[in-house]
Amino acid sequence: MFLSYLKLAWRGWQRRKFFTGISLFGISFTLMMLVVVYAMFDHAVGARAPERRTDRLLFVNRMILSGPGTQSSSALGYDFLRRHVCTLRTPQTVALSEAYTIDVALYVGQQVVKANRRYTDAALWQVLDFDFVAGRPYNAAEVRDAAHVIVLNATVARRCFGSEAAAVGQAVQLNGQPYRVLGVVADVPAARELSYAECWLPVTTTADDLRRPDYLGEYQAIVLARDAADVPAIQAEYQRVLAGLPMPEKEYKEIRSYARTLLAHYMADHSNHAGQDGDAAAFWRQWLGLGLLFMLLPALNLVNINVSRTLERSAEIGVRKAFGATAGRLAGQFLVENLLLTLLGGLLGLALAAVVLHLLNGSHLIPYAQLTFSGRVFFLGLGLALVFGLLSGAYPAYKMSKLPAIKALKGELGR
Repeated sequence: MFLSYLKLAWRGWQRRKFFTGISLFGISFTLMMLVVVYAMFDHAVGARAPERRTDRLLFVNRMILSGPGTQSSSALGYDFLRRHVCTLRTPQTVALSEAYTIDVALYVGQQVVKANRRYTDAALWQVLDFDFVAGRPYNAAEVRDAAHVIVLNATVARRCFGSEAAAVGQAVQLNGQPYRVLGVVADVPAARELSYAECWLPVTTTADDLRRPDYLGEYQAIVLARDAADVPAIQAEYQRVLAGLPMPEKEYKEIRSYARTLLAHYMADHSNHAGQDGDAAAFWRQWLGLGLLFMLLPALNLVNINVSRTLERSAEIGVRKAFGATAGRLAGQFLVENLLLTLLGGLLGLALAAVVLHLLNGSHLIPYAQLTFSGRVFFLGLGLALVFGLLSGAYPAYKMSKLPAIKALKGELGR
């Protein structure tokens, strides 16, 4: 029976190529977009190098000072983080680094290579999981002694010295000073904005005054919990520390800062009003609403096409009923046709998503992009599409199966 349904479906698609093409386009385009959008989301916040332990990582990278008619917000001061975050008792390790990268020029002989720089302490290499392809990171002693050493990413190392291995031990000039290359790490995607850079240097080599006691500054803390279950305790401990701090200026009446997860950081989107969870409720309402609306479009498209297809096939329906086809058999045929069309559109969407991700990775539109295909999201989207296909085909199939043969032969489907 299923084979006969398949043959009938194939003949129907060939006779109605325009309707078939519209249906396939709607289904495949929708699933392609779902897979690509999720790939970009996972690219930014998923558990991947160097932030593999996302369930144990917290980021303290923003403070808001507010009072009547005044508000100041930015990243935090290095000395503030050293005294009030590095001294927290619950975390396993705390690393400090610049909150934002800065464009610099590296000089290798007569060659000038542009790169994004980030100053860090030695704990960064224990808190985050960088993939070293050559050499090693700088250690606590080198940071303490303000050693002129540097870690490059793989792309910059190749631009400067031809290969990653050749870069180790070589010298580059930065700000008029020689720096020795200690190690080379795999490229970090630019979308990982809290850990991304193209070169990393000991924070003690900066010209900034690291002892300045200001609450606000240009630095962030990356906190590694011993266990994922310790994350709420770390967040609560940080809030207790903030509650005991004096106001830095008389005009300020409130200090707000949070130890946020990576996902919460992105959900907050640098908003001064977001809480510790990054305004998660509004974020998920917005994106799930858009996702459901986006999935609803092909379903409505299929409903309209199925109704048109049923009206067009009234004579066929009447003849088959006249020759003894039961209502269940006719309804089953139309449902199978609809589901097969949805499945075919889903497979086409899979192929399109793979092509789009490949093109995005090769286009360098997103620096160091590593967009990967998610089978889980594809099959979830395909399952939703099949549900929509089933629902969109159910009503026309039911109406058609209940129609008397004489009315079907006369084309009286709407009566």
